[in-house]
Amino acid sequence: MLKFSIHYSLHFIFPLLISLIFFNSKWKKVYLIFLLSMLVDLDHLLANPIFQENRCSINFHPLHSYIAIGIYFVGLFFSKTRILAIALLFHMLTDLIDCYL
Repeated sequence: MLKFSIHYSLHFIFPLLISLIFFNSKWKKVYLIFLLSMLVDLDHLLANPIFQENRCSINFHPLHSYIAIGIYFVGLFFSKTRILAIALLFHMLTDLIDCYL
């Protein structure tokens, strides 16, 4: 239950706090981008089995691979993709933390 609570608070509550603190004037748009970044989890549908409790997503699923994370990192350097890149990298960090819980 603790792992579940930590994981989903990092996916929903912390992005809200990040949006409110760092992007106050456009927090709703930024929070929506953070929520939409969870669409990268659609790559879990390619796995067999789709859900495995103790499987680490990082470098297992295509959109959670080191190559994909590198592409998300490059997105930080462009103003048009920066918020999405932050959201995707925070998602990857959340999933990485989940690997150690």
